[in-house]
Amino acid sequence: MDLFERFVTLWVVIDPIGTIPVFIAVTAAMTAPERRKTALLAAAVSAGVLMFFLIFGQLLIDGLGISLLSFQVAGGIVLFLFALTMIFGESKPESDKHAADADAELAEKPSPAVFPLAVPSLASPGAMLAIVLLTDNNTVAITDQAITAVVMLVVLLFAYLCMLAAGPIIRLIGNSGAAIVSRVMGMILASVAADLVIGAALEIAKTGSL
Repeated sequence: MDLFERFVTLWVVIDPIGTIPVFIAVTAAMTAPERRKTALLAAAVSAGVLMFFLIFGQLLIDGLGISLLSFQVAGGIVLFLFALTMIFGESKPESDKHAADADAELAEKPSPAVFPLAVPSLASPGAMLAIVLLTDNNTVAITDQAITAVVMLVVLLFAYLCMLAAGPIIRLIGNSGAAIVSRVMGMILASVAADLVIGAALEIAKTGSL
């Protein structure tokens, strides 16, 4: 696979453009500096996760006996559950007291930069699988694996720039617009998640095994 094909493959599975609506949804109530920090952390964490799968993914999946289709189903379920929170969850606190309660609660939860932005939006199950396949130790030379790593980092840089561009979008549409975007994109994300699970199920039915 040449350099351009690798870039296109990783661009599709990481989907920097598709991350923008998710970023808008989870950062609508943040200040501009908080959004920039969240974008940088999301890009860094997703890079770390994908680098882990680039180096150890094949050994991990083979060692645990996990099939790629099972991994795809699990990823689809996680995406679907997050999509439900986008559709039915609140877009922002309704009062100062509610905001304080929410901040206290969020302090005990992972940063939105980690979930859902880094995983499973940027470092999606598809991205993890693509990295494993593009760096197969049995068929791909070490130098080509290093090139794939560089291409992956370039795509994640584009994703970071796309998230930074979401700031002006939030200022333009406001919190109400962000709430609408969140629910619409939640429906789309739920459809993508369902497609992942259905695709894996059809492949299982076709081959008769995981």
